Parts: sequence; C-alpha cells; structure tokens
Amino acid sequence: MALSLTTAAWATWGALNLSAADTDYSGAAAAIVKLGISVPDSARTAQTLGTQREGTGVVIEESGLIVTIGYLLVEAQSILIVTGDGRVLPGTVAGFDHATGFGLVRSAQPLACAPLPFGSSADAHEMQAVAIAAHPAAGGLSHAAVVGRRAFTGWWEYALDDAIFTAPAREQHSGAALVDRHGKLIGIGSLWVGDAIEAGAAFPGNMFVPTDQLIPILPELKAYGRRRQSRPWLGVHTENARGHVVVNQVQPDAPAQRAGLQRGDIILAVGGEAVASQAEFYRALWATGSAGARITLQVWRKKSVREVLVHSGDRLDYLQPWTVIGSNS
Repeated sequence: MALSLTTAAWATWGALNLSAADTDYSGAAAAIVKLGISVPDSARTAQTLGTQREGTGVVIEESGLIVTIGYLLVEAQSILIVTGDGRVLPGTVAGFDHATGFGLVRSAQPLACAPLPFGSSADAHEMQAVAIAAHPAAGGLSHAAVVGRRAFTGWWEYALDDAIFTAPAREQHSGAALVDRHGKLIGIGSLWVGDAIEAGAAFPGNMFVPTDQLIPILPELKAYGRRRQSRPWLGVHTENARGHVVVNQVQPDAPAQRAGLQRGDIILAVGGEAVASQAEFYRALWATGSAGARITLQVWRKKSVREVLVHSGDRLDYLQPWTVIGSNS
C-alpha cells in the first residue's frame, strides 16, 4: 500500500535524524569512486545525455569492477576513475544492460579498496532508513527513507517491475549507491522523480534500480559485456495520454522510423494484442521474442487504423561503434 503524504514525510524526517550509532555506513565511502565519461560529438546520445558526463560508481569486486547506472556509459569514448584517495585511473566499459539499466566499468588496475558487499534489495521496505552514497563532489553520503516500492515505466522503452523510491530528493544521484543500515549495497541511483509516492500530489524523490536484479545477470555481463539475448527495440519515445500510448518521438534511422512510424501515432495494439499504457505496450513488445523479431503494430493515424510492420533491432547495435568489452569479446 502506498504511503500517505504525512507518513512519507515522517519517515523521511526520521531517517534524516538518525545518529551514527543507529547505522553502519563506514565501508560505503571507501567503495565509492567518481566517474568522468567523454562521448564524441557524433554520438547519437550526445544531445540528450551530453558529451561530458559525471557520476558515481561503486566498487563491487577487488579486481576493479565497478557498477553504475548505464546511461552514463552509453557511447563512451573514454572513462576516468577518481578514487577516494585522489588517484585517477583509466577505465573501460565492461558491461551494459538496457533491460535493467545497469552499467559496468573495469579499472585498468586494482583499486586497492574493499568492495561494497551486496545486500538484499527485496528486504528494503517502505519507511526503512537508508543512505545514499555518492562521490564527495556529488554530495557524499546522506540519509534517506524508502517511501515506495512499485513498478516504473520510462518513455525510452524501459520498465522495471519493482523499483525503489526514496526521499528526500537529491541531485547528482546518477550511479549513487543505495546502502541499507548494515552497510550493504541494495540499489543504484537512476533518476530524480516528482512522484516518489503515489498520493496524487508532488513528493520529490529518487528512483533506484534494485541490485537484486543485477546479481543473476552479472556473470553474463562480465563474460560478454551484455546479455546474449536482447529484447526487441523499436526506437520510439512514448507517453501515456488518456488511456492511449502516443508516439512523441521517433529516433533517427531506428527501426520504427525505417518502418514509417510517425510522431503523433497512437499505438493501439502489438500483434493484435490491444495496449492502453506504456507498461502494456512494453510487455506485448518484449513478448514477441528477441531483437530482430518482426512486429506488427496497429496504429491510429489521421482518423484511420493502419498496420505498421517493424523489423525490430538491438539498441546496442544502434549505438555502434560503441564497444563493450566483456572477457569473451
């Protein structure tokens, strides 16, 4: 059940007033690094995500493996890692998973710091006190409370069945560690949101991707840099509007554009299955198989229903010549 505004506010106030004796975050700061990412001007994501990106990374293995939020790494040309003791080391993209949003970076040499152990994201419940740990230039460590556990859908063909929402909101959250009261990693910072709770009123906070979703795919990402089977991807940005899925942008040279999908189209069905929300659209789209599947969309355009056949693609291929370096690459 969603928290009320009053309950969420009290939970947030309580978390902010915890004393050091109530928590064990001593190991978190040592495992936090700063990431500086450069992207070429020609990158497809240069206009939306910028060419100079900064965020936080969390060391999860002594070998120098770091987890962060993946959008920082998309089309990265170079990566610099700044450790807690001020060393600057080169890094490479070691893995990316569009389905969850996680990205992996590998340092060129061991980082000489203890990795942050994984906790259980599933145990993170509403009103629980947590910490958000970013690198010092991004605000360092601060207290927060879990104020929501629910599904999240994004306009960029992205959805999570179960995300963690915290308050109070903080800026410079990208890649920050969500740490439980035992000092263990349970989430990675993704977004600032205006609706951390579903109460019909604004309640700003942050959305974290639970690390329980990383653990099962981590061996595959380390070995290949990606999942071996990718979801079908169209290259459309959509929004929910009065019980309809409306296309508000078609990415240049993406499968959707090549198939003739247009801004303003209303997606009525995927392969004959009616959809009335982004979540339904994504479920139907991803149920068609893997990247490369041919997908028939029924769309409403200019007062008539049309069928659009899209030969879906793999988002990572669209972002080439970006290189993800897995150990088997």
